[in-house]
Amino acid sequence: MRRVEGKVAIVTGAASNPGIGYTTALALAHEGAKLVVTDLDAAGAEACAHAIRDAGGEAIALAHDVASEADWANVVAQATDAFGRLDILVNNAGVAILKPLEALTLADWNRQISVNLTSVFLGCRAAAPALRASGGGSIINMSSVAGLVGNAVTVAYGASKAGVRMMSKAIAADLGKDRIRCNSVHPGVIWTNMQSAAGYGARERTEAAAATLPLGTVGEPLDIALCVVYLASDESKYVTGAEFVIDAGMTAT
Repeated sequence: MRRVEGKVAIVTGAASNPGIGYTTALALAHEGAKLVVTDLDAAGAEACAHAIRDAGGEAIALAHDVASEADWANVVAQATDAFGRLDILVNNAGVAILKPLEALTLADWNRQISVNLTSVFLGCRAAAPALRASGGGSIINMSSVAGLVGNAVTVAYGASKAGVRMMSKAIAADLGKDRIRCNSVHPGVIWTNMQSAAGYGARERTEAAAATLPLGTVGEPLDIALCVVYLASDESKYVTGAEFVIDAGMTAT
Protein backbone atom coordinates (compact mmCIF):
# COMPACT_ATOMS: atom_id res chain seq x y z
CA MET A 1 0.00 0.00 0.00
CA ARG A 2 1.35 3.39 -0.99
CA ARG A 3 1.42 6.03 1.73
CA VAL A 4 -1.60 8.10 0.66
CA GLU A 5 -3.37 5.49 -1.46
CA GLY A 6 -6.96 6.47 -2.25
CA LYS A 7 -6.72 9.95 -0.74
CA VAL A 8 -7.67 13.09 -2.66
CA ALA A 9 -5.46 16.17 -2.42
CA ILE A 10 -5.62 19.80 -3.49
CA VAL A 11 -2.23 21.45 -4.03
CA THR A 12 -2.13 25.16 -4.80
CA GLY A 13 0.68 26.96 -6.57
CA ALA A 14 1.54 23.82 -8.52
CA ALA A 15 2.57 25.34 -11.86
CA SER A 16 6.16 26.37 -11.29
CA ASN A 17 8.88 23.82 -12.08
CA PRO A 18 11.21 23.67 -10.25
CA GLY A 19 8.84 24.50 -7.43
CA ILE A 20 7.59 23.11 -4.13
CA GLY A 21 3.95 22.83 -5.25
CA TYR A 22 4.77 21.05 -8.51
CA THR A 23 7.11 18.58 -6.81
CA THR A 24 4.73 18.02 -3.90
CA ALA A 25 1.88 17.19 -6.27
CA LEU A 26 4.01 14.63 -8.10
CA ALA A 27 5.23 13.12 -4.81
CA LEU A 28 1.68 12.74 -3.46
CA ALA A 29 0.56 11.17 -6.74
CA HIS A 30 3.52 8.78 -6.64
CA GLU A 31 2.29 7.66 -3.21
CA GLY A 32 -1.22 7.00 -4.49
CA ALA A 33 -3.18 10.22 -4.07
CA LYS A 34 -5.54 11.68 -6.65
CA LEU A 35 -4.60 15.29 -7.30
CA VAL A 36 -6.33 18.58 -7.94
CA VAL A 37 -3.52 20.95 -8.89
CA THR A 38 -4.24 24.66 -9.07
CA ASP A 39 -2.50 27.86 -10.04
CA LEU A 40 -3.15 31.30 -11.45
CA ASP A 41 -1.03 29.98 -14.34
CA ALA A 42 -3.56 27.56 -15.80
CA ALA A 43 -1.18 26.22 -18.44
CA GLY A 44 1.46 25.50 -15.82
CA ALA A 45 -1.08 23.71 -13.62
CA GLU A 46 -2.13 21.60 -16.60
CA ALA A 47 1.53 20.72 -17.26
CA CYS A 48 1.77 19.45 -13.68
CA ALA A 49 -1.40 17.40 -14.03
CA HIS A 50 -0.16 16.05 -17.36
CA ALA A 51 3.10 14.92 -15.74
CA ILE A 52 1.10 13.08 -13.07
CA ARG A 53 -1.11 11.38 -15.63
CA ASP A 54 1.91 10.44 -17.74
CA ALA A 55 3.32 8.68 -14.69
CA GLY A 56 0.11 6.67 -14.28
CA GLY A 57 -1.63 8.88 -11.72
CA GLU A 58 -4.93 10.73 -11.66
CA ALA A 59 -5.04 14.52 -11.71
CA ILE A 60 -7.04 17.50 -12.85
CA ALA A 61 -5.81 21.08 -13.18
CA LEU A 62 -7.77 24.22 -12.34
CA ALA A 63 -7.10 27.92 -12.84
CA HIS A 64 -7.23 29.40 -9.36
CA ASP A 65 -6.80 32.81 -7.78
CA VAL A 66 -6.12 31.76 -4.19
CA ALA A 67 -7.14 35.22 -2.93
CA SER A 68 -10.66 34.72 -4.36
CA GLU A 69 -13.36 33.33 -2.09
CA ALA A 70 -15.43 32.31 -5.13
CA ASP A 71 -12.49 30.48 -6.70
CA TRP A 72 -11.95 28.49 -3.50
CA ALA A 73 -15.59 27.39 -3.45
CA ASN A 74 -15.24 26.28 -7.07
CA VAL A 75 -11.99 24.36 -6.49
CA VAL A 76 -13.35 22.40 -3.54
CA ALA A 77 -16.59 21.66 -5.41
CA GLN A 78 -14.72 20.44 -8.49
CA ALA A 79 -12.41 18.29 -6.37
CA THR A 80 -15.31 16.51 -4.70
CA ASP A 81 -17.24 16.27 -7.97
CA ALA A 82 -14.26 14.71 -9.75
CA PHE A 83 -13.06 12.35 -7.03
CA GLY A 84 -15.91 12.04 -4.54
CA ARG A 85 -14.08 13.28 -1.44
CA LEU A 86 -11.28 15.47 -0.09
CA ASP A 87 -8.60 14.30 2.35
CA ILE A 88 -5.60 16.62 1.95
CA LEU A 89 -5.19 20.35 1.42
CA VAL A 90 -1.74 21.80 0.70
CA ASN A 91 -1.80 25.60 0.83
CA ASN A 92 1.42 26.22 -1.06
CA ALA A 93 0.77 29.22 -3.32
CA GLY A 94 2.75 32.31 -2.41
CA VAL A 95 4.69 35.35 -3.56
CA ALA A 96 7.84 37.00 -2.26
CA ILE A 97 8.48 40.72 -2.74
CA LEU A 98 11.70 41.38 -0.89
CA LYS A 99 12.43 45.07 -0.34
CA PRO A 100 13.75 47.27 2.46
CA LEU A 101 11.01 48.75 4.65
CA GLU A 102 10.99 52.21 3.08
CA ALA A 103 10.93 50.82 -0.45
CA LEU A 104 7.97 48.56 0.32
CA THR A 105 4.71 49.99 -1.03
CA LEU A 106 1.26 49.44 0.39
CA ALA A 107 0.45 47.49 -2.78
CA ASP A 108 3.46 45.22 -2.12
CA TRP A 109 2.29 44.66 1.44
CA ASN A 110 -1.32 44.00 0.49
CA ARG A 111 -0.39 41.55 -2.26
CA GLN A 112 1.79 39.43 0.00
CA ILE A 113 -0.76 39.38 2.84
CA SER A 114 -3.52 38.51 0.37
CA VAL A 115 -1.69 35.72 -1.49
CA ASN A 116 0.36 34.30 1.39
CA LEU A 117 -1.99 34.65 4.36
CA THR A 118 -5.59 35.48 3.44
CA SER A 119 -5.55 32.68 0.86
CA VAL A 120 -4.66 30.16 3.56
CA PHE A 121 -7.63 31.29 5.66
CA LEU A 122 -9.92 31.04 2.63
CA GLY A 123 -8.60 27.62 1.66
CA CYS A 124 -8.87 26.12 5.13
CA ARG A 125 -12.37 27.49 5.61
CA ALA A 126 -13.55 26.28 2.19
CA ALA A 127 -12.03 22.81 2.58
CA ALA A 128 -13.15 22.13 6.16
CA PRO A 129 -16.66 20.82 5.34
CA ALA A 130 -15.33 18.44 2.67
CA LEU A 131 -12.55 17.18 4.96
CA ARG A 132 -15.09 16.68 7.74
CA ALA A 133 -17.35 14.74 5.38
CA SER A 134 -14.42 12.42 4.62
CA GLY A 135 -14.05 11.63 8.32
CA GLY A 136 -11.13 13.98 8.81
CA GLY A 137 -8.02 14.90 6.91
CA SER A 138 -4.80 16.86 6.81
CA ILE A 139 -4.14 20.51 6.07
CA ILE A 140 -0.52 21.43 5.33
CA ASN A 141 0.22 25.15 5.17
CA MET A 142 3.45 26.36 3.60
CA SER A 143 5.15 28.95 5.78
CA SER A 144 8.88 29.78 5.78
CA VAL A 145 11.86 30.26 8.06
CA ALA A 146 10.99 33.94 7.52
CA GLY A 147 7.92 33.26 9.66
CA LEU A 148 10.16 32.19 12.55
CA VAL A 149 13.03 34.69 12.56
CA GLY A 150 13.45 38.26 11.39
CA ASN A 151 15.46 39.04 8.28
CA ALA A 152 16.13 42.21 6.35
CA VAL A 153 13.83 42.88 3.36
CA THR A 154 11.16 40.45 4.62
CA VAL A 155 8.84 42.85 6.47
CA ALA A 156 5.70 41.86 4.56
CA TYR A 157 6.79 38.37 3.55
CA GLY A 158 7.83 37.49 7.10
CA ALA A 159 4.63 38.92 8.56
CA SER A 160 2.52 36.85 6.17
CA LYS A 161 4.45 33.64 6.89
CA ALA A 162 4.40 34.19 10.66
CA GLY A 163 0.65 34.59 10.32
CA VAL A 164 0.44 31.23 8.53
CA ARG A 165 2.34 29.60 11.42
CA MET A 166 -0.01 30.88 14.12
CA MET A 167 -3.14 30.41 12.03
CA SER A 168 -2.19 26.77 11.52
CA LYS A 169 -1.98 26.23 15.28
CA ALA A 170 -5.34 27.90 15.84
CA ILE A 171 -6.96 25.84 13.07
CA ALA A 172 -5.50 22.68 14.59
CA ALA A 173 -7.20 23.58 17.87
CA ASP A 174 -10.43 24.54 16.13
CA LEU A 175 -10.82 21.48 13.89
CA GLY A 176 -9.20 18.74 15.94
CA LYS A 177 -12.59 17.55 17.16
CA ASP A 178 -13.38 16.69 13.54
CA ARG A 179 -10.12 14.74 13.14
CA ILE A 180 -8.81 17.41 10.81
CA ARG A 181 -5.11 18.00 11.42
CA CYS A 182 -3.29 21.20 10.52
CA ASN A 183 0.47 21.76 10.46
CA SER A 184 2.87 24.28 8.96
CA VAL A 185 6.07 23.65 6.99
CA HIS A 186 8.95 26.13 7.10
CA PRO A 187 11.43 25.80 4.20
CA GLY A 188 14.82 27.46 4.27
CA VAL A 189 16.92 28.02 1.15
CA ILE A 190 15.24 25.77 -1.44
CA TRP A 191 16.14 26.13 -5.10
CA THR A 192 12.92 27.03 -6.93
CA ASN A 193 11.83 29.49 -9.59
CA MET A 194 10.39 31.63 -6.78
CA GLN A 195 13.74 31.64 -4.97
CA SER A 196 15.49 32.83 -8.11
CA ALA A 197 12.84 35.45 -8.95
CA ALA A 198 12.85 36.85 -5.42
CA GLY A 199 16.30 38.27 -6.02
CA TYR A 200 18.77 35.53 -5.18
CA GLY A 201 19.91 35.35 -8.80
CA ALA A 202 22.05 32.58 -10.13
CA ARG A 203 22.19 29.26 -8.35
CA GLU A 204 25.91 29.73 -7.76
CA ARG A 205 25.22 32.83 -5.67
CA THR A 206 22.57 30.98 -3.68
CA GLU A 207 24.92 28.06 -3.07
CA ALA A 208 27.59 30.45 -1.81
CA ALA A 209 25.13 31.87 0.71
CA ALA A 210 23.97 28.40 1.75
CA ALA A 211 27.56 27.32 2.36
CA THR A 212 27.39 29.21 5.68
CA LEU A 213 24.57 26.96 6.97
CA PRO A 214 25.32 23.99 9.26
CA LEU A 215 24.63 21.51 6.42
CA GLY A 216 26.27 23.84 3.92
CA THR A 217 23.98 23.21 1.00
CA VAL A 218 20.90 24.43 -0.89
CA GLY A 219 17.76 22.35 -0.51
CA GLU A 220 15.66 20.90 -3.31
CA PRO A 221 11.86 20.96 -3.66
CA LEU A 222 11.74 17.22 -2.95
CA ASP A 223 13.14 17.89 0.54
CA ILE A 224 9.93 19.76 1.29
CA ALA A 225 7.63 17.47 -0.68
CA LEU A 226 8.67 14.42 1.34
CA CYS A 227 7.73 16.21 4.56
CA VAL A 228 4.35 17.07 3.06
CA VAL A 229 3.80 13.42 2.11
CA TYR A 230 4.46 12.43 5.73
CA LEU A 231 2.00 15.03 7.04
CA ALA A 232 -0.60 14.00 4.46
CA SER A 233 -0.30 10.33 5.36
CA ASP A 234 -1.66 8.38 8.33
CA GLU A 235 1.92 8.09 9.59
CA SER A 236 1.33 11.52 11.15
CA LYS A 237 -2.14 10.77 12.55
CA TYR A 238 -1.10 12.06 16.01
CA VAL A 239 0.56 15.23 14.70
CA THR A 240 -1.29 18.54 14.62
CA GLY A 241 -0.55 22.15 15.43
CA ALA A 242 3.15 21.54 14.81
CA GLU A 243 5.74 23.31 12.70
CA PHE A 244 8.26 21.48 10.56
CA VAL A 245 11.46 23.41 9.89
CA ILE A 246 13.46 22.19 6.87
CA ASP A 247 16.33 24.65 6.64
CA ALA A 248 19.74 22.91 6.83
CA GLY A 249 20.08 24.28 10.36
CA MET A 250 19.59 27.95 9.43
CA THR A 251 17.42 28.70 12.48
CA ALA A 252 19.44 26.48 14.82
CA THR A 253 22.40 28.85 15.06
